Amino acid sequence: MIDPLAEVVTLLQPSASFSKVVFGAGRWRVQRSEAGRPFYGVVLDGSCRLTVQGHQPMILEKGDFVLIPLAYDFTMSSLDPAPPGDTETLPVQLRPGVFRIGRQDGAPDVRALVGYCVFGSSDAALLVSLLPQLVHIRGEKRLAILVQLVDEESRDMRPGRSVILAHLLEVLLIEAFRSISGPTTSPGLICGLGDERLAIALRLMHENPTRPWTVAQLARETALSRSAFFERFRRAVGVAPMEYLLQWRMALAKDLLQRAAAGVAEVAERVGYSSASTFSVAFTRHVGQAPMRYAREQKGS
Repeated sequence: MIDPLAEVVTLLQPSASFSKVVFGAGRWRVQRSEAGRPFYGVVLDGSCRLTVQGHQPMILEKGDFVLIPLAYDFTMSSLDPAPPGDTETLPVQLRPGVFRIGRQDGAPDVRALVGYCVFGSSDAALLVSLLPQLVHIRGEKRLAILVQLVDEESRDMRPGRSVILAHLLEVLLIEAFRSISGPTTSPGLICGLGDERLAIALRLMHENPTRPWTVAQLARETALSRSAFFERFRRAVGVAPMEYLLQWRMALAKDLLQRAAAGVAEVAERVGYSSASTFSVAFTRHVGQAPMRYAREQKGS
C-alpha cells in the first residue's frame, strides 16, 4: 500500500544544513526572518518561549519538539523576554556546535538542540503546502532521540554520512507529522490522512495517479455522496480533490524530469496523461514552462 505521507517526505529530498546546542540564561530574544528554511528544535532541559507569525505564542518545555516546515518569521526567547525594542541577543560560541545566549554566567534556564534542514526538491514549495505550517509535539521521546541522532551524524565525517543523514531526516519528518493529532491540525495532507474516509481517497490517488479519477468515483470509494466528499476533502486538505490530484501529478512529473528518469512521452504516461501533447499543455500551464525546457534547466542547474 502506498503511503502518501512517506511519498511527499521522500520527494522533498531533505538534507541537513546545520544544528547546534544552545544554552540560554536570563533575558534573551532571537528573531529569524528567513527565506523559508525548515527549522526544527527540541528542548532538552528547562523551558523557553516560541512565537511564530500567525500563531499564538507558546511555551516550550523539556521534551517538546517543534518543526516549522517553511520558517519565515519566528522568535525564540526566554520566558521573560527582552523588550521588543531591544536589539536581538547575539549567541556566544563556547565550542564548535555549542552556544550560550543571554546571561553568560550561572546555571542556564534552558538547553535546546535547534537546526535547519534543506529541501532539495525543485517542487518543495508545493509539497510543503500540503503539510502543517507548525508542528508542536510534547513528550515524544522518539523524536528527541531522532533529533540527537541527526545532530551527532551531522558533526561526524564518517563514511556514508550524507546517506545516513538523508534517511534520518526522512524518518524524523515522518515521525513528527504522524505524531500530530487533534482538531487544531491545519488543513493539508496530514489533516486529510487523519480522516479515515478521506485517507482512502488520498491513498487511491497516490497508488494510481494514472487512473482518470473523478470526484464521483472517489466519493463512491469513500462511501460518501459526491457533494459531501468534495466539501469534506476541500476543508481538510485545503484544495479540491481534482486540484490535489493535479498538484500530485505535476510533483511526480517534475521529479521524473529533474532526474532525467524518462522522456516527456513516458512521463506523460506515468502521471496519467493520454498523450505527450496533452501533458505538455497541462505542465506548461501549471509550471510556466514546457517540460523539455524545464528538464534542460534542471539538468543545467
